[in-house]
Amino acid sequence: MLELIKDTQIYEKVIIGKIPGAEKFLWLATADIKDLYVHKNNKMVPFLEILSELIKQKVEIRLLHAKEPGPNFRKDFDKYPNLIHGMERILCPRVHFKAVVIDGNFAYTGSANLTGAGMGAKSKDKRNFEAGIITDRTELIEAIMNQFDSIWNGSKCGTCKRKKFCADFHELLAK
Repeated sequence: MLELIKDTQIYEKVIIGKIPGAEKFLWLATADIKDLYVHKNNKMVPFLEILSELIKQKVEIRLLHAKEPGPNFRKDFDKYPNLIHGMERILCPRVHFKAVVIDGNFAYTGSANLTGAGMGAKSKDKRNFEAGIITDRTELIEAIMNQFDSIWNGSKCGTCKRKKFCADFHELLAK
């Protein structure tokens, strides 16, 4: 499968359609992350609640993002204490690609940040015009995972020229 999706399809097919079913791991990459709310049992809940539930099911979660989330996100984050140690997170100011990889057999990559407006979770007049692809093709998933992993493992840190802005890089050096 290789399918072009846009706008609310990203929300429907990825955020609420696939992510809650992750069984082994979930990798998320985004430049911007905000207090995204999603439908669950006929109400809107923080997306962080979905991630918290996945952690309880022993799903390994990695979040790669470019800047610190805003105060509303941090307030919701504090409601789910298992996220602190259950979700690995790296802040890299060079990250601009957006991706979701689930269990190594499904991936989304496209333009949408992990925000309500980006993922199509906002009302029709408040959402961004986004597009991306979803796939179960092994070669595409591997390429997305390799890009993610090269940043995650720090192989790009030595030459990125933004190390002074990268708190995680300085934390690694201190160890």
